[in-house]
Amino acid sequence: NLEHLWETTPEEHTQSRIELLIHRLHFRDLTEDFRQWNVSGHHDLTLGALLACKFQYPELATTPVFQEIEKIRRNIWLELNNYLTPLEQINIVTSILYSYYGLKGAETNYTEPNEFLLHKTLETKRGNQVSNGILYLLLCELLDIPVRAINLPKQFIVAYFKPGYSEENLPDPFHKIEFFIDPTSGQVFTHQDVESYFKRIGVHPVSAYFKPQLNKHVIQQLLEEFAKCFDNDRDLYKQKELLELAALLD
Repeated sequence: NLEHLWETTPEEHTQSRIELLIHRLHFRDLTEDFRQWNVSGHHDLTLGALLACKFQYPELATTPVFQEIEKIRRNIWLELNNYLTPLEQINIVTSILYSYYGLKGAETNYTEPNEFLLHKTLETKRGNQVSNGILYLLLCELLDIPVRAINLPKQFIVAYFKPGYSEENLPDPFHKIEFFIDPTSGQVFTHQDVESYFKRIGVHPVSAYFKPQLNKHVIQQLLEEFAKCFDNDRDLYKQKELLELAALLD
């Protein structure tokens, strides 16, 4: 048993080699899990985010994560009804998630890999734009609220889509969006705010930026961002592995 060997080996060099070997075996299993997730018809967002967590925490117990998500979902669901406007719906989601539950948002910081991981975000009630965004998305998915990730440059922003849009065939998705939400804090933005953002960064807002992203592309983006946390000689192999996992989801 490699884990036992690692615990009982005093030699540091041998220990780190055993550690690497254990990691390689976990990575092989994780690659297979991502393959299976990728070919499944419905790319369950919670499951995809938990697979990303297992890269760093292979022994992660997932049941407490599902229980915590269900607790938040239920608190939101109790406040929702069929007579609310889209903005009122989102105000409830945001108020429960950020005020009642106490979720905090941090600037994306690649020296804090845990802030990218769903189970750590739930544990510490603190995540960055990507992990908070995934939590926001999966709660909306569970509650049948039409909020989807979009592909704005340099941002992980979600949007509330009007009813009747179809995924693949949106000639002009910008006008099928009611408003935009920054999941760092739950702040709502208008079309005008987003147009100003594009002017500020000097980019022309083409329709591809506003198309609803598939769940597998959301997880792909998570893996690519998470990989940036391992941009040093010692951990470069982890960066390479995460990018390999992301490439599986093309």
